[in-house]
Amino acid sequence: MRNDPKAEGARWLQQAQIDLHWCRHLRDQGAWYLACFLAQQVAEKALKAFLYAQGEELVVGHSVRQLCLRAGSYQPTFQQSVSRWGILDSFYIPTRYPNGLPGDIPANVYQQDLADNAVKLAEEVVAAVEVYFA
Repeated sequence: MRNDPKAEGARWLQQAQIDLHWCRHLRDQGAWYLACFLAQQVAEKALKAFLYAQGEELVVGHSVRQLCLRAGSYQPTFQQSVSRWGILDSFYIPTRYPNGLPGDIPANVYQQDLADNAVKLAEEVVAAVEVYFA
Protein backbone atom coordinates (compact mmCIF):
# COMPACT_ATOMS: atom_id res chain seq x y z
CA MET A 1 0.00 0.00 0.00
CA ARG A 2 1.31 3.44 -0.95
CA ASN A 3 1.90 6.07 1.71
CA ASP A 4 -0.38 9.06 1.82
CA PRO A 5 1.04 11.94 -0.27
CA LYS A 6 2.45 13.97 2.60
CA ALA A 7 4.13 10.88 4.13
CA GLU A 8 5.67 9.97 0.77
CA GLY A 9 6.93 13.50 0.37
CA ALA A 10 8.35 13.41 3.89
CA ARG A 11 10.36 10.29 3.01
CA TRP A 12 11.92 12.08 0.05
CA LEU A 13 12.57 15.21 2.09
CA GLN A 14 14.24 13.21 4.84
CA GLN A 15 16.63 11.66 2.30
CA ALA A 16 17.36 15.11 0.85
CA GLN A 17 18.15 16.42 4.34
CA ILE A 18 20.51 13.54 5.06
CA ASP A 19 22.19 13.96 1.67
CA LEU A 20 22.59 17.69 2.41
CA HIS A 21 24.52 16.79 5.55
CA TRP A 22 26.92 14.68 3.49
CA CYS A 23 27.06 17.30 0.76
CA ARG A 24 28.38 19.82 3.30
CA HIS A 25 30.83 17.24 4.60
CA LEU A 26 32.19 16.53 1.11
CA ARG A 27 32.59 20.25 0.48
CA ASP A 28 34.38 20.75 3.80
CA GLN A 29 36.71 17.84 3.07
CA GLY A 30 37.69 19.21 -0.35
CA ALA A 31 35.73 16.75 -2.51
CA TRP A 32 34.28 19.71 -4.37
CA TYR A 33 33.21 17.90 -7.52
CA LEU A 34 31.28 15.36 -5.43
CA ALA A 35 29.71 18.12 -3.35
CA CYS A 36 28.52 19.80 -6.55
CA PHE A 37 26.97 16.58 -7.83
CA LEU A 38 25.35 15.78 -4.50
CA ALA A 39 23.98 19.33 -4.25
CA GLN A 40 22.08 18.69 -7.49
CA GLN A 41 20.78 15.43 -6.07
CA VAL A 42 19.67 17.12 -2.85
CA ALA A 43 17.69 19.73 -4.77
CA GLU A 44 16.16 17.09 -7.04
CA LYS A 45 15.01 14.97 -4.08
CA ALA A 46 13.66 17.96 -2.17
CA LEU A 47 11.59 19.13 -5.15
CA LYS A 48 10.34 15.60 -5.69
CA ALA A 49 9.36 15.55 -2.01
CA PHE A 50 7.22 18.62 -2.59
CA LEU A 51 5.63 17.13 -5.71
CA TYR A 52 4.85 13.81 -4.01
CA ALA A 53 3.29 15.73 -1.13
CA GLN A 54 0.99 17.41 -3.65
CA GLY A 55 -0.35 13.98 -4.57
CA GLU A 56 1.67 13.24 -7.69
CA GLU A 57 1.93 9.48 -8.15
CA LEU A 58 5.14 9.25 -10.16
CA VAL A 59 7.70 12.01 -10.30
CA VAL A 60 10.30 11.30 -12.97
CA GLY A 61 13.15 13.34 -14.33
CA HIS A 62 16.36 14.72 -12.92
CA SER A 63 16.29 18.37 -13.95
CA VAL A 64 16.06 20.72 -11.00
CA ARG A 65 14.83 23.40 -13.36
CA GLN A 66 12.02 21.23 -14.73
CA LEU A 67 11.02 19.97 -11.28
CA CYS A 68 10.99 23.54 -10.01
CA LEU A 69 8.72 24.59 -12.87
CA ARG A 70 6.40 21.70 -12.00
CA ALA A 71 6.41 22.67 -8.33
CA GLY A 72 5.56 26.20 -9.41
CA SER A 73 2.26 24.98 -10.81
CA TYR A 74 1.26 24.18 -7.22
CA GLN A 75 3.07 26.98 -5.43
CA PRO A 76 4.02 30.05 -7.50
CA THR A 77 6.91 31.00 -5.20
CA PHE A 78 8.93 28.17 -6.76
CA GLN A 79 8.68 29.96 -10.11
CA GLN A 80 10.82 32.79 -8.73
CA SER A 81 13.76 30.44 -8.15
CA VAL A 82 13.78 28.48 -11.41
CA SER A 83 16.74 30.26 -12.99
CA ARG A 84 18.69 30.46 -9.72
CA TRP A 85 18.26 26.82 -8.67
CA GLY A 86 18.36 25.53 -12.25
CA ILE A 87 22.12 26.10 -12.36
CA LEU A 88 22.42 22.94 -10.28
CA ASP A 89 21.52 20.98 -13.42
CA SER A 90 24.96 21.84 -14.78
CA PHE A 91 26.45 19.61 -12.06
CA TYR A 92 24.46 16.50 -12.95
CA ILE A 93 26.77 14.88 -15.53
CA PRO A 94 30.09 16.74 -15.89
CA THR A 95 30.89 16.36 -12.18
CA ARG A 96 30.89 12.58 -12.58
CA TYR A 97 32.46 11.67 -15.91
CA PRO A 98 35.79 12.63 -17.47
CA ASN A 99 34.21 12.72 -20.93
CA GLY A 100 31.91 15.50 -19.70
CA LEU A 101 34.90 17.85 -19.58
CA PRO A 102 37.23 18.36 -22.51
CA GLY A 103 40.79 17.38 -21.63
CA ASP A 104 40.42 17.18 -17.86
CA ILE A 105 38.64 15.38 -15.03
CA PRO A 106 36.01 16.62 -12.57
CA ALA A 107 38.34 16.29 -9.58
CA ASN A 108 40.63 18.94 -11.14
CA VAL A 109 38.00 21.33 -12.46
CA TYR A 110 35.46 21.83 -9.68
CA GLN A 111 36.82 24.08 -6.96
CA GLN A 112 35.70 25.34 -3.57
CA ASP A 113 33.84 28.41 -4.81
CA LEU A 114 31.63 26.26 -7.04
CA ALA A 115 31.02 23.76 -4.25
CA ASP A 116 30.18 26.55 -1.80
CA ASN A 117 27.64 27.98 -4.22
CA ALA A 118 26.17 24.56 -5.05
CA VAL A 119 25.70 23.72 -1.37
CA LYS A 120 24.12 27.12 -0.74
CA LEU A 121 21.63 26.55 -3.56
CA ALA A 122 20.80 23.06 -2.28
CA GLU A 123 20.22 24.52 1.19
CA GLU A 124 17.82 27.07 -0.30
CA VAL A 125 15.81 24.37 -2.07
CA VAL A 126 15.56 22.21 1.05
CA ALA A 127 14.55 25.20 3.19
CA ALA A 128 11.87 26.20 0.68
CA VAL A 129 10.41 22.68 0.67
CA GLU A 130 10.64 22.26 4.45
CA VAL A 131 8.13 25.10 4.84
CA TYR A 132 5.42 22.85 3.40
CA PHE A 133 6.13 20.06 5.88
CA ALA A 134 6.19 22.22 9.03
